[in-house]
Amino acid sequence: MTSTDSRIARFPFPFPRDQYRYSTNVEPAGNPATTVAGRWGTTHLEIDSRYHEELAERERILTADPSRHQCLPHMVPAAWDAMLTLMRTLAAEYPDTMALDRRGDSWFWRNDLLGIEHTFVFGDLATLPAPPLVYICGQIQEDVVLLDQREGQLWGDAGLVTFAADWSFGFDVGMSFLEIHGPVPRVHSEKIITRAHNFLMRLEPGQSYRRTNWTLTVDGKLDTSTETYPEWGKDRRTLADGPLDEVGDRLFLRTEVQHLIRLAHSGAVMFLIRTYLLPLRDVASVPEWGARLYKVLEDLPVDMAEYKGISRTREPGMRWLAAHGNVEP
Repeated sequence: MTSTDSRIARFPFPFPRDQYRYSTNVEPAGNPATTVAGRWGTTHLEIDSRYHEELAERERILTADPSRHQCLPHMVPAAWDAMLTLMRTLAAEYPDTMALDRRGDSWFWRNDLLGIEHTFVFGDLATLPAPPLVYICGQIQEDVVLLDQREGQLWGDAGLVTFAADWSFGFDVGMSFLEIHGPVPRVHSEKIITRAHNFLMRLEPGQSYRRTNWTLTVDGKLDTSTETYPEWGKDRRTLADGPLDEVGDRLFLRTEVQHLIRLAHSGAVMFLIRTYLLPLRDVASVPEWGARLYKVLEDLPVDMAEYKGISRTREPGMRWLAAHGNVEP
């Protein structure tokens, strides 16, 4: 199986039906989800063929903009909790290449994929080469956001996000969960965000769930954050104004698999956000996917398309699918 075939087989296609509307769409994590092309979701953290490439991209972004990592002072214990939880998860899901061992008052961590062998003391920053979220996010492909629970609300008070899709973690840090989702159309009037907030507040320690989200991205860029808009904002226009036959390779379906985990030690809620990108040409190679994506884009309300930032790109995407993707309008 080629790397392209593997990406298609493991791609989390996000549409169970021909219409998309906002919903909480959560399900227990760890159970494999079957698609017509393969399956995904057998692990909480996925290491794939792009592991080293995406970690290098994260390091480049974080070096250029250290504000992508934020940890308010009261969240330092939660950051350590998150790091140790992610290490335990990696060791359990990838025992051939990852290991975590308790050695007296210290912990020993091994990551054979990166040639790391390191001993640290939990809570002692002097024993790590970087803050805990920076250290562990340099070894996973997921972004991480930590939510503190207080005053009857959840607050986005820590995280490391280098692969945001048209939003800014640096802007959102310190906001409540409800404030962060304030601009999203329909979710307040339809009580979706309130239900999601209440669901997260009820998570028990150790419980984990997942959901998916999606958008369209031009040229396969992982970092389409607000901070870098001057670098990628024009891509939507050049795609819309460019040759139709280029759309299949330039326009990507972008799916986020978001894991929601209540950390046992600190009580914080951890969001893991893993981004997957698949060009329309590969999407259309699975006929059922191409046809469904066309119908979803055709049906999507204007306000949702505008919020997702796809007002300019969805029509070229539909025209390409109709012309080259064996999709009948």
